[in-house]
Amino acid sequence: MSQHEQNRSAEPAQPDEEKGSTLLKLARAEIAQQFGQARDLSADAPWLLEHGACFVTLTQHGELRGCIGTLEAHRPLGLDVRENAVAAAFHDPRFMPLSRVEFDEIRVEVSLLSPTEVLVVASEEHALASLRPGVDGVVFEYRHYRSTFLPQVWEQLPEPAEFLAHLKRKAGLPVNFWAEGVRLSRYTVRKWKEEAPLHEHS
Repeated sequence: MSQHEQNRSAEPAQPDEEKGSTLLKLARAEIAQQFGQARDLSADAPWLLEHGACFVTLTQHGELRGCIGTLEAHRPLGLDVRENAVAAAFHDPRFMPLSRVEFDEIRVEVSLLSPTEVLVVASEEHALASLRPGVDGVVFEYRHYRSTFLPQVWEQLPEPAEFLAHLKRKAGLPVNFWAEGVRLSRYTVRKWKEEAPLHEHS
């Protein structure tokens, strides 16, 4: 091992806290630019150029205000964060586009996804027994129906049966639906969230 390699191995590749801070700033800066606010942010770290998949979630006063993401890594992580931040703020079909006033009230959260793992299940009962509450993000697929919940959703839906039922509803199917062609995959996330705006502390 060369001296250079020894030096590299003696240091963490990228501390999680530092990586999270960079991703959060990158997401907020991209939204700010849409409002004409220039934010000087250096985003040329080599790891941002590696392909990655993320979700960007916006909350306002503790309520969901937008969430858009990518399930499979197909572009540089830095670009994925920027594109998903703008999409969560302005193109989530469940919400009106974010306003300039709301921009100061939102909290940004970035979830970095692991590769998905297909769950081989013989029945819905088997599927429910295979899920890991609080750990798994889950992708539900049946023909052209598709939906996903991040692991954070377990906080609102802690029971596997309830979690899966809402996942099917999100896909546009009845909550009691099951068929042979159902495909489930799971993934885990590393997530980072901004501190609450100052006025929320008061």
